[in-house]
Amino acid sequence: MEDGYQNRTAFIKGAKDIAKEVKRQASKKAGRSVDRVADEYSKRSYSRFEEDDDDDYPARGGQGGGQGGGYYRGDSQAAADDEGGHSDSTEGHDEDDEIYEGEYQGIPRAESGKGSLAGGPGALTAGAQQFRDAGVSEAERRKDQEELAQQYETILQECGHGKFQWTLYFVLGLALMADGVEIFVVGFVLPSAERDMCLSEPNKSMLGLIVYFGMMVGAFLWGALADRIGRRQSLIISLSINSVFSFFSSFVQGYSTFLFCRLLSGVGIGGSIPIVFSYYSEFLAQEKRGEHLSWLSMFWMIGGIYASAMAWAIIPHYGWSFQMGSAYQFHSWRVFVLVAAFPSVAAIAALNAMPESPRFYLENGKHDEGWMILKQVHDTNMRAKGYPEKVFSVTTIKTVKQMDELVDTGTDTPIWHRYRLKIMSLSQQIRNNILACFRPEYKRTTFMLMAVWFTMSFSYYGLTVWFPDMIKYIQKQEYDSRTKTFTKERVEHVTFNFTLENQVHREGYYFYDKFLNLKMKSMVFEDSVFEECYFENITSTHTFFRNCTFNSSLFYNTGKDFIVPFRIEWFFDCKLINSEFHHNKEGCILDFSDDFNNAYMIYFVNFLGTLAVLPGNIVSALLMDKIGRLRMLAGSSVISCVSCFFLMFGNSESGMIALLCLFGGISIASWNALDVITVELYPSDKRTTAFGFLNALCKLAAVLGISIFQSFVGITKAVPILFAAGALAAGSFLATKLPETRGQVLQ
Repeated sequence: MEDGYQNRTAFIKGAKDIAKEVKRQASKKAGRSVDRVADEYSKRSYSRFEEDDDDDYPARGGQGGGQGGGYYRGDSQAAADDEGGHSDSTEGHDEDDEIYEGEYQGIPRAESGKGSLAGGPGALTAGAQQFRDAGVSEAERRKDQEELAQQYETILQECGHGKFQWTLYFVLGLALMADGVEIFVVGFVLPSAERDMCLSEPNKSMLGLIVYFGMMVGAFLWGALADRIGRRQSLIISLSINSVFSFFSSFVQGYSTFLFCRLLSGVGIGGSIPIVFSYYSEFLAQEKRGEHLSWLSMFWMIGGIYASAMAWAIIPHYGWSFQMGSAYQFHSWRVFVLVAAFPSVAAIAALNAMPESPRFYLENGKHDEGWMILKQVHDTNMRAKGYPEKVFSVTTIKTVKQMDELVDTGTDTPIWHRYRLKIMSLSQQIRNNILACFRPEYKRTTFMLMAVWFTMSFSYYGLTVWFPDMIKYIQKQEYDSRTKTFTKERVEHVTFNFTLENQVHREGYYFYDKFLNLKMKSMVFEDSVFEECYFENITSTHTFFRNCTFNSSLFYNTGKDFIVPFRIEWFFDCKLINSEFHHNKEGCILDFSDDFNNAYMIYFVNFLGTLAVLPGNIVSALLMDKIGRLRMLAGSSVISCVSCFFLMFGNSESGMIALLCLFGGISIASWNALDVITVELYPSDKRTTAFGFLNALCKLAAVLGISIFQSFVGITKAVPILFAAGALAAGSFLATKLPETRGQVLQ
């Protein structure tokens, strides 16, 4: 035994000496990077990962090729691996390419790059140059991807569906929940923020749309990056940006800085949907994919419910605030903005405990990392099912040959130049990935999906914003019907210290009157005269003075929104004669006169509209793998199209709320089917890029739909209904032209 060991040691020492000499000769003609790339990295043996009791497991024929395929371990192969499980199979290289024991590098085949050393240094140089110039052919890469897809599906079948997938389900659900919350945040805080920051109508409109612009940029950016740097890493970075700028937006005071923070917050959360669905799909076997991706969609609904509940619990409580003077104010709506960031923060913390997608690693030639994660999935599920002794039988997994060239910038290159080269290289790779979605084999699918995403988003987001606006319009009509009108009244020596609301005063004369600690809501004064009047501590909303005269009057400590005569939205053709302003308040004064029931109504309507999608989610999850993606998508779109015509009968608040719930509950099934089919129609190296591009187009359509539909509020119902119905009809027709993906392996 000792003699055998000594002979083995001498053999290894001799091999080291020979390798050093060969390395010195080869390094004169070829760089280390070429030498490493030429090595066949994908053909390896994983004997070091298997335990001694692996010998008890028979070879699995038919899946992965049995012994011949090298995917699974048989009795004879296990015995051979046991004999070779020493330093011969774990020899590696250090930074000087010296062979040492302890790092597994695999056994190169005869045609691998290092075999070319037999032809001398010149042969290596020519082969390396040819490798760098020509690269790996696209045909070989596609073949590798097809083989990997088939084997990967077989491996997922062996790993099973269990504890690991359910853990990842809840972790990614938090990220999707954060996306659902982001959609509602601005809409809930806008009624309070518009008075806190003195917002005009154009500013309010921009604030309502800015989150969609941010999400559009974020979906495109993070979707493309996830195919290059990894799903998990991209998702963590995007959620971190969302969390940071959501936190900042709750403290900033100015409109511009708040708008900027919400824009960047939207950029961060924009990557959530494209990455989450792609990430989760790569851990799901074919028979579970459609169902569980639909279950995952429920977290978007949970995000909307969470946002509605937190807004109702926090924003109406005006006591939850503090201020430093009148310039800095932190009111309850800012507390809500902070609380709304919790799902995103929780998702970041949970993602740090989850692994990267093994499919991403295998697509990028990282065999070891992908194998270890799949083994983790297998072992976690088997232990949870009560089979801890069951061993992961896969030994070798197909990896895809890489097309990218290795660029050696050298050690003397400045750091900034290295980063610039890396960014330029990454940008080029992203550009090539996007263009690849429009190659002949994907062009028809991409254009069809673009049309379906655009039409569905245009109608869905347009109507879901139009519904609340129509409810507000109906409420306003009812409110205006109760307006009291006073004409040619003469008021002298009267002190007003109570709230004035929903009144119109025409041709009035006010002499020596005092307006103290007064709140005005929806007040209109026309052709009136205020002579020797005193105004102190006045706040107002929707109060207008038209063609009024202020003679010898004094304004003391009044709100900015009331006293500035040059703001034409408050004063129209008014005259100030011998009137003075003293101790004007700085900043905007938040008006507390809003009716609590109105705020409650806003949150309650959104809560019901979000909860209404629950039946649609359940139905789509249960039927997605039974009737197919296309039937689900087209059928739900057709029913949603028909339901649009019921909107003509929505003439009351309760009627509009019921129609909102009906439309949301029906259309959610088509959204779930669209998410699933988008994931399955593109290969893994282009999946998040294509999904991100389509989701960015979705947000652009949302902006157009919201802008167009809002412009018809109070004018006509026919145009929005026809727009929505026509878009849904077109989308459902085009959906039938897409290929069915049910029962197919994940490309």
